Amino acid sequence: MKLVAALAVLVALVGCSTQEPTPAPSGATATRSPSATSSAPEPGTTPPDWLFTRPLPVTETGFGEVRPTPRELRVRRFNLPDAVPQLPGRGFASRVQRAPRDVVARSTWRPACPVRADELDWVRITYRGFDGRRHSGELLAHRHVSADLVRVFRALWRADFPLEEVRITEERELDLPPTGDGNNTSAFVCRPTRGESGYSEHAYGRAIDVNPFQNPYRKGEVVIPELASAYLDRSDRRPGMITEDGPVVAAFDAIGWGWGGRWRTLTDLHHFAERNR
Repeated sequence: MKLVAALAVLVALVGCSTQEPTPAPSGATATRSPSATSSAPEPGTTPPDWLFTRPLPVTETGFGEVRPTPRELRVRRFNLPDAVPQLPGRGFASRVQRAPRDVVARSTWRPACPVRADELDWVRITYRGFDGRRHSGELLAHRHVSADLVRVFRALWRADFPLEEVRITEERELDLPPTGDGNNTSAFVCRPTRGESGYSEHAYGRAIDVNPFQNPYRKGEVVIPELASAYLDRSDRRPGMITEDGPVVAAFDAIGWGWGGRWRTLTDLHHFAERNR
């Protein structure tokens, strides 16, 4: 299943902005681009040409059929194009403002969502890519938590923790057939809780999924994304993976958010939420 995330609707103006110097690359988590002298890129460093184009059969679970991880994605460490223009500067930077109408309009927000459009902030941040470079992305989040999310992304920047893409989920994505190869880091998505009645914390703008492919969801035989089964082996440490002793969990612990990797009835390694749901 293609992971989805979403945004909201209304007018907005100024919020806050921060910036700090670029830390020296540690090389521990961020990976380098293939050498210009190489005849071919290393596996996993460039997006396969079939990415997002091969729909999976939908099973009785309502999700796509779980299949072995393709060779090109077993050590996934490429970046997709940035969702927004590059924020100025060379180090970490952020911009927070009430979500403008046009931003909400391209998100999954609709009047029936459990959060008003004017309660959503448009959060733009910089992040380290798998290519070791500075990228810029965007989120929709409840205005109550937007400052905390900036703190988290600042911590991930300082730790050189790599992300593939950070963008708002669009309405059209909710109806696309599952391809099992999505990896978008996103916050607000107006959708029900999986397998339950009611809305998920994403629909309130108080949850975020981080590198879903490297950190899949699992409940019984269900794996999401469906092609990410190679990443169920958490003893094989690869770039972008979230671990109990790593910088992502530490950053969310610092703002008091819960982690789905600690749940007992299922494991949701990419999911963090203010109310731990």
